[in-house]
Amino acid sequence: MTEQNSLLLIVYAPALVGNDGRTLAVVHGMERALPGLHLEWKVSPEGKPIALPQRDAWLVEGTKSGGFPLVCNGDEGYPVTVTGWGKPARLSPGGQSLLEVHASLPLDGAVIAALAELLEGVAEGAHALWGHATPFNAGVEIARQTTDPVYKPGVPPRGLPALKFPEKIRSSEIPHRLGWLNYWSAAAAGAIGFPAPSRDADLLSRARRTASGGWIVRLTDAPLDLDNPAHLAALMRAYERFPEIGGRVTSG
Repeated sequence: MTEQNSLLLIVYAPALVGNDGRTLAVVHGMERALPGLHLEWKVSPEGKPIALPQRDAWLVEGTKSGGFPLVCNGDEGYPVTVTGWGKPARLSPGGQSLLEVHASLPLDGAVIAALAELLEGVAEGAHALWGHATPFNAGVEIARQTTDPVYKPGVPPRGLPALKFPEKIRSSEIPHRLGWLNYWSAAAAGAIGFPAPSRDADLLSRARRTASGGWIVRLTDAPLDLDNPAHLAALMRAYERFPEIGGRVTSG
């Protein structure tokens, strides 16, 4: 599998407080969502999978310094991984330390079919504020939207709006950016004004509530491909609809 054929799933949550149970909830959530998935291996310094007979105990022991170690499915031809690390307050919105969880999966039919459940499992297991799941290529271009006159000058690709660095966003509940499938907690949805039934009929047709009252919102039916004019237009419309995303405007 190459990065170009992979899907990246990222969520942002309040910082871990000791072993508060969220590490295991994230991993168990992924395994429930994708039939046959067993994240019961770690990766050696040489990049080879090593079985973890006591995976849960190993994860609990390894959950420290605000994050948790990488676990994978042990299949080098079909790699699935997840890990988490702490994001310090000085680099986070509103000066609030965060947990940042990253998962990588093949972009294939099985993952696409289970993706809403995967994103929900990771996000709600982590008690996330917001997150997204996006094909690698689109994710690279979306990441290039984040600019700064001093630290990262430049022009975002494809006419997309410029987004602020996370530490310049006023609240941790405001998403830094959009993705293909978006997870917005109830607090994040409230911060950006979703849903407004009179304005969000199209998004609501591809959205569903989560168990905690958050939302999974899919921008396009097929995986987001910014070479597709219709997909680029859908992304642009979503940024226009939610100007708070990326700290572009503030309300209240």
